Amino acid sequence: MPKNVVNPEFLSILEKMPSFDGLSGRSLPEVREIFMTSVRLIEGRPLPDVETQEEYVPGPAGAPDVRVLIYRPRVRRPNAPAIVYIHGGGLVSGHPEVDDPKCQVLASKMGFVIVSVDYRLAPEVKYPGAIEDCYAVLKWVHDSAAGLGINRDKVAVAGESAGGGLSAALALMARDRKEYKLAYQLLIYPMLDDRTATKVDPAPDFGEYVWTRSANKYAWEAYLGVTAGGDDTPAYAAAARARDLSGLPPAFIGVGSMDLFLCEDLDYSRRLMAAGVPTEVMVVPGAYHVFDMFVPNAELSRRFMDAYCAGLKRTLGL
Repeated sequence: MPKNVVNPEFLSILEKMPSFDGLSGRSLPEVREIFMTSVRLIEGRPLPDVETQEEYVPGPAGAPDVRVLIYRPRVRRPNAPAIVYIHGGGLVSGHPEVDDPKCQVLASKMGFVIVSVDYRLAPEVKYPGAIEDCYAVLKWVHDSAAGLGINRDKVAVAGESAGGGLSAALALMARDRKEYKLAYQLLIYPMLDDRTATKVDPAPDFGEYVWTRSANKYAWEAYLGVTAGGDDTPAYAAAARARDLSGLPPAFIGVGSMDLFLCEDLDYSRRLMAAGVPTEVMVVPGAYHVFDMFVPNAELSRRFMDAYCAGLKRTLGL
């Protein structure tokens, strides 16, 4: 796909981006260094009206405690809305600090208490380690609602890329286990379907920039521990595998027009709507994967964030 289809505001950063191709031939430290090289391109600064706190919360049965970062406005308000935020990194890399800029803006702009999850990574810990860590944090958020000053009825889940996929899976898990209710799912170019890693059609040219087909295949197989695209992938690993999407919380799904995940994200959106789930979809023209993280001040990046913030406000009655 030629670069002249890339929105001009997103072009310059492409020259600085490392290649995610060929991950399967690299050592795990090299894979994670490639990711961190790209993360270093993200610019952000602490916001004076937001405080950040590190905590360790009880993990799943028999597993270690889960580290979280909690972002909240310094001027607290009672019964605040909350977000369980899940970082990206292809399920094999990343940590909550990657999302510092976004989480600080959400806490400052929207008044959310945000609990960002440092879940265990593959391949050291395969499925279901990451999603069970996220569920343990959802449990802690509900159990600690009084101390956190949050409203249990206004807890959303959000994440980008792999974190968006985990967010969708967490919404499914919360629905099925019937212990905690989520009010909203914010899925930012989510990684939903391991079958995308093994098929060329449709859209063979998508995923040329940043997150590529080979990187996607490597990540899914590291997480699943088996070949991607098989018949037995669980829905809590890849949310697109869920047969029944009814009863899920309202959703926002946003993705770039050049993103490898465009087709799977649009298909999931269509299926949510067909299941009666209120769903807003936004496709950003000329945008590749994680465009808004690398060029947050671009006009389209600002419009993108404004759109999902409006969705949160509207659904949660803020």
